[in-house]
Amino acid sequence: MPENYRNNNITSTSAIDMLMKFGDVESAERIFRLMKTKNIITYGAMVKGYVGNEMFEKALNIFEKIDIELDDVTYTIVFNACAKLCNDRAMKIGKEVLAKMP
Repeated sequence: MPENYRNNNITSTSAIDMLMKFGDVESAERIFRLMKTKNIITYGAMVKGYVGNEMFEKALNIFEKIDIELDDVTYTIVFNACAKLCNDRAMKIGKEVLAKMP
C-alpha cells in the first residue's frame, strides 16, 4: 500500500477489513503493523477479522494490547471472541471486560 494511503486510517482500516474478509490475515497484519496511528475502529477491525477467521487467541492477544478507550462495538466483538474460545483465559477476559463497562 502506498505511503500516502498507509497514513490514512480510514483507507487502511477499510483495507484491513477487506483483507480479513478474504481470509488474507497476513496482509491485514502487515498493514496494521505499518500504520503509525491506530484508533479504536482499526483495533476493532483487527479483532473482528481474527474472530471471522476463527483466530480467537489472536483476537484476544490484540485486544489486550489496546491502550485506548473501548467502544460498544469493540466490547461486543471481544465478548464474541470469548464465547467462541470458551476457555479459562476467555472467561477471565470476558469477566474483566464486563466489570469495566460503563
